[in-house]
Amino acid sequence: MSEESASYGLLTETSGIDETRNARLQRHLPPLVGLRWLGAGWRDLMDRPVPSLLYGLGIFALSVAAVAILALYGRDYILFPALAGFMIVAPLLAVGLYEKSRAREQGETIGLRRMLVVKPAAGPQVYFTGLLLSLLMLLWIRSAVLIYALFFGVRPFPGLTHITAFLVTEPVGWIILGVGTAVGGLFASFAFAISVFAIPMLLDRKVDALTAMGTSMALVWNNLAPMVVWGGIVLALFILCAATGLLGLIVIFPWLGHATWHAYRAVAEADA
Repeated sequence: MSEESASYGLLTETSGIDETRNARLQRHLPPLVGLRWLGAGWRDLMDRPVPSLLYGLGIFALSVAAVAILALYGRDYILFPALAGFMIVAPLLAVGLYEKSRAREQGETIGLRRMLVVKPAAGPQVYFTGLLLSLLMLLWIRSAVLIYALFFGVRPFPGLTHITAFLVTEPVGWIILGVGTAVGGLFASFAFAISVFAIPMLLDRKVDALTAMGTSMALVWNNLAPMVVWGGIVLALFILCAATGLLGLIVIFPWLGHATWHAYRAVAEADA
């Protein structure tokens, strides 16, 4: 066999493997399947709801404390990107909710203590993934500060009230909003793709962090329509939380956490 023939054969074999893997990752789910996941998540929430609601109350308390610290130390200029960055690390914070949904699947009943002390199948790989997501959030916050500096220079931050009015009433403010939304959208899309199934997978399987994140991205890409809709649902519910002064986190955060576990089961489980 000639060298050219051998190379062609290897290329064909590799291409065949890639096509098989892509077919295996494609679930052919309807675009609105996320509504089904929300329904399953709500049932998990309502099954002994107190632990889940206490979990959501804890997330609410942490969020309020973070906002208060930013305001106390004069860092309110990063409040908006910090709230957006919260969505990057949210899958890690929801690991206890995944544990409750997993236990419920197995016919078990668990309380708040087990939700707070979770033993992932992947062990410390979960914390490594959390570190990577935290670094990504910090990078997004720094990018937001740079965007502000590009438009305003080194002028002091005028305060949330003034900057909010400026952003919604002035043409330059609209441009800043457009640029910030575009940049933030890139960060959010990437973070969503690598984390939406990675954290549940690390809880459920003995895999390393990079494999879990890569598989999560591949699953999102190969099921793009339902995952775009699901991302839109998550974003809409988070905006609702922000509109209620973060009080909505008490219910919405555990609801989405349980629903995300069912999304993982529907999309990623067949790849096990």
